[in-house]
Amino acid sequence: MEFFLNPSNWAGLLTLIMLEVILGIDNLVFVAILSEKLPSFQQDNARLIGLSLALFMRLGLLSLISWIATLTNPIINNNYFHLSGHNLILLLGGIFLLFKATTELHERLENKDNLNISNKNYASFWVVITQIVILDTVFSLDSIVTAVGIVNKLSIMMIAVIIAMVLMLLASKILTNFIRSHPTVVVLCLSFLLLIGFSLVMESIGFLIPKEYLYVAISFSILIELFNQTACRNFMQYQSKLPMRQRTAEAIFRLVTREKNTFLKNNILSKKNNLITLPTLENEVFKDEEKYMINGVLTLSGRSIRSIMTPRGKISWVDIEQKKEDIRKQLLTSPHSLFPVCKGEIDEIIGIVRAKELLVALEKNIDVITFASKISPIIIPETLNSINLISILRKSKGNFVIVTNEFGAVQGLITPLDVLEAIVGEFPDADETPDVISENGSWLVKGSTDLHSLSQLFNTTNLIKNKDSYASLAGLLIAQKGQLPHPGEKIIIDSLTFYIIEASEYRIDLIRITINKAITHNSKN
Repeated sequence: MEFFLNPSNWAGLLTLIMLEVILGIDNLVFVAILSEKLPSFQQDNARLIGLSLALFMRLGLLSLISWIATLTNPIINNNYFHLSGHNLILLLGGIFLLFKATTELHERLENKDNLNISNKNYASFWVVITQIVILDTVFSLDSIVTAVGIVNKLSIMMIAVIIAMVLMLLASKILTNFIRSHPTVVVLCLSFLLLIGFSLVMESIGFLIPKEYLYVAISFSILIELFNQTACRNFMQYQSKLPMRQRTAEAIFRLVTREKNTFLKNNILSKKNNLITLPTLENEVFKDEEKYMINGVLTLSGRSIRSIMTPRGKISWVDIEQKKEDIRKQLLTSPHSLFPVCKGEIDEIIGIVRAKELLVALEKNIDVITFASKISPIIIPETLNSINLISILRKSKGNFVIVTNEFGAVQGLITPLDVLEAIVGEFPDADETPDVISENGSWLVKGSTDLHSLSQLFNTTNLIKNKDSYASLAGLLIAQKGQLPHPGEKIIIDSLTFYIIEASEYRIDLIRITINKAITHNSKN
């Protein structure tokens, strides 16, 4: 009873418990790392046995305090250094700790454990226990020496050691789970063990490193790791808020595409399907055409209908108010097989006809309006989602769909071929010239060219700022300038320079694109 009423006993007990826990963290970290080498059903037993052995070893050493005192007597003594039993234990323990921490770090950095998870070779249970016992000896000796220096009552020392070890047993599983879920923490802990092993070796040969220095270094490293874990957690929270489609697309982009600046650094160009051919790497898995198609598929849902459709100005349509001979001539000279039939203007659509069937109807003097009205046009709004467009095209059975704005005015039309071109690239009709022509290190581009195609061509994401405001290169340049640019004007966006070649009062017809040489030169340096 007198023991519990003495304040000095309580002060010594609490101080010693705190120090025992701090000194035991090294042992706890080592046990947690070693237990990971065992199958999951053996890990709890390894932690329990390892820490229990540490408890019994410390209690046993406490009962042999008189013997521990003799360990300070020199065993090896000469002009250069002297080693006592205590120093020899610290030296061997420090060397073992340096060796073990180095080999563990090497395995972690080489990632050998993850090369073949299905055939992972686990360590022997008793080999792990033996390694834990060896380190327990060093850490227990250090702990007992500290205890003897603080209090002089054996009962207080034993109570402090037992309470500290119970706390460590309770915290061991939590620490192990934390280390398992945070690989960078394992590397940090192994670095701490290297630092501790080095300090033990230095202490054994008489070069005492103040433990305060070690604790400051370790505390600073833990603070930095805390920042790192916080940043990783915030990044994961941000990623979890993104749509699954976007996260999947970004992951695949990282796998199949090179860095964004590869195009500028290499600047090796060729005219091949109007695409830029970059140097082929030996380990390259995906070709440029495959990358283009993957990019097209993954970005299809984010594209507007306007970026896919054939615009109003390029639609070939039949005006029933024309003479029959003019209609026949139009049908025979046009490469298209389907036509919208309109009355006077394109907004007055009567129906959809096939060219050969309309020619037969004209030969038989069948009323064109009656004939064309048999197949009603499929009308979709320009705000429709691109993915929903595919199901509508399936229902059209090979026909096209008409795109209108909120006022019912025709904006364009979409065929299955337009969707295919959005994925794999342009297929010019017989009466069309390619939207992009490469010549002598520059490109002649039509103003109506789709921005998504250009973005893939130049491997950049800086051309598409607002998909709802414009879909063509001309729209981008007008938005950039704030007004319709005139021929001869130059506009620079990111690493590309746009020269206006042909433009009228109402539209931009032709642009020449070059790579900014200054930016290219800087990127190479």
